[in-house]
Amino acid sequence: MSPRISSRIAAIAESATLAVDAKAKALKAAGRPVIGFGAGEPDFPTPDYIVNAAIGAAAVVSNHRYTPTSGLPELRTAIVNKTKRDSNYDITVDQVLVTNGGKQAVYQAFATIVDVGDEVLLPAPYWTTYPECVKLAGGIPVEVFADESANYLVSVEQLEAARTPKTKVLLFCSPSNPTGSVYSPAQVKAIAEWALKNNIWIISDEIYEHLLYDGATAPSIPVLVPELAEHVIILNGVAKTYAMTGWRVGWMIGPKDVIKAATNLQSHLSSNVSNVSQRAAIAALTGDLVAVHAMGEAFNRRRKLIVGLLNEIPGFECPTPQGAFYVYPSVKGVLGKTIRGKTPTTSAELATLILEEVEVAAVPGEAFGPSGYLRFSYALSDEDIVEGIGRIKKLITEG
Repeated sequence: MSPRISSRIAAIAESATLAVDAKAKALKAAGRPVIGFGAGEPDFPTPDYIVNAAIGAAAVVSNHRYTPTSGLPELRTAIVNKTKRDSNYDITVDQVLVTNGGKQAVYQAFATIVDVGDEVLLPAPYWTTYPECVKLAGGIPVEVFADESANYLVSVEQLEAARTPKTKVLLFCSPSNPTGSVYSPAQVKAIAEWALKNNIWIISDEIYEHLLYDGATAPSIPVLVPELAEHVIILNGVAKTYAMTGWRVGWMIGPKDVIKAATNLQSHLSSNVSNVSQRAAIAALTGDLVAVHAMGEAFNRRRKLIVGLLNEIPGFECPTPQGAFYVYPSVKGVLGKTIRGKTPTTSAELATLILEEVEVAAVPGEAFGPSGYLRFSYALSDEDIVEGIGRIKKLITEG
């Protein structure tokens, strides 16, 4: 008898970040005082002017109907203008495809250019969804790991050591999820020039482009190395910048033939994105960045707070990230020690222990690459950060 579930789908790992967040929310709903550091989403409401645009759009009959798979013309134009404004990158509307959130853009990017057996270089720690999308496309993810001593940033030398004749794509994400690390312009240019020299595509995830601190910048790859533009796919969306994770609006920017092929795929997969959400995204992208900067100031304050608190815990080593809203401490100094009668030897076991003993949820490093790390999102209140990290410190330091 053949299996009930296809081997292709059965091989997919559950999203560890969503699983941790769901468990924390379930415990909280049951009345437990859980503090969740697992979710990768801003805790702010979507700005009012965006919500009001959606409310108005819901009453317009044309928004109740199918619209072009590639996205509302007005939204694609707004993405063209936003890309010029924020990245100084000139594109045309036929280089843009609007997707159901950033995840669909990730999936379609790999599905469109990766063939069975192609290798995709995946700097680790990586976002948990990347390798699954590579595998769904028939590709082979090849991890290239940089630890805390390198601030989780891979070098050209590491990439070259991992390259084989089957290497087709490099996944690039700066600012990074899960580490918050940011590549310098010089590092970005060096990696892009290496890719150009070796005829390697780059899929560049720019979803955290506006969440930068300490003067860091995140230049777009085809701006630094224009000759690579025909081999770059840019992924982005409104989710992180405008606190719109639930609205599900992302996009792909790439060569016209790639976008045409990805649009064809999406026409069979999901058709157009919700028109009301697209209208909200238009308001977001054509409005000013005042609300975005206000959220950024809050994240920056929380970033400094959580890094300081984590580095006070014996056995934790937390680099200071320059982007996104995550910290990624090494917890290798804690592994192997007995805590309340248990001796965790992996970060997955430590995360379970912390959740069970002090009701604090963090995502273990195994979700993003090697064991020995925990990811904490600081997209929650200052009070919760102090309380949550305080619980962990008390647990680790008790006799």
